Amino acid sequence: MRMEDRGLPMRWRVSPRLGLELAVALAAMLALALLAMSALAMPAQAAAGAVGIFVAMGALILYQWPDPQRGLGPANQVTLVRAVLVALLAGALGAPQWVEAHALPIAAVAGVALLLDGVDGWVARRYACASAFGARFDMELDAFLILVLCVQLLMMGKAGPWVLAIGAMRYAFVGAMRPWPWLDRPLPERFRRKLVCVWQVGTLLVCLLPVIDGGLATVLLALALWLLAVSFAIDVRWLHRTRPRRS
Repeated sequence: MRMEDRGLPMRWRVSPRLGLELAVALAAMLALALLAMSALAMPAQAAAGAVGIFVAMGALILYQWPDPQRGLGPANQVTLVRAVLVALLAGALGAPQWVEAHALPIAAVAGVALLLDGVDGWVARRYACASAFGARFDMELDAFLILVLCVQLLMMGKAGPWVLAIGAMRYAFVGAMRPWPWLDRPLPERFRRKLVCVWQVGTLLVCLLPVIDGGLATVLLALALWLLAVSFAIDVRWLHRTRPRRS
């Protein structure tokens, strides 16, 4: 029986290529989790959490994917690799003591994810495969990575609960779209926005390093939060000034 005969929505139809891409990524996630367990003694619950988070990411990709006839394409494949790394970092939140004892490997994984953040954009331009889905996938993954790193720094005692404001700002902005619909509009492309995002992730992963104590981490993170707040303020001001006027 075909999917449409069972009344399933169009978006749940999966092309063989997309299914293979997600299956390969899941296999990579499982292999990475097993490697972390064997080489770094990652607790089983943290590894299982990482796999579960990646499965949830895959389900969201399937739900949001706009074209059931084709695969992700080169740029989104790079972003999918980043998703594997981010899921591993998120799963590690289930083992706070392990995170504190393995700050250097965690910072290394976050660093690779940060480097790949520039690669997927380059691939999209190089192979002319940029898309609205790819931009959203990249942006949401960046936001999730930032939130995960903020929580890790909080668990390590390098910053107080205020550090969560860095990771929560994007989600607060999205939540504000409900009472203020004029916020839910496309923004003009700005290099500033991407630069601030890279600065946030770079600052967060540097603060994970054992050589950075709580005092220096506080200064660096406070600067990162200020830059992020200024960037959001500029965008909100532009959206407010250009909002549709009631006749």
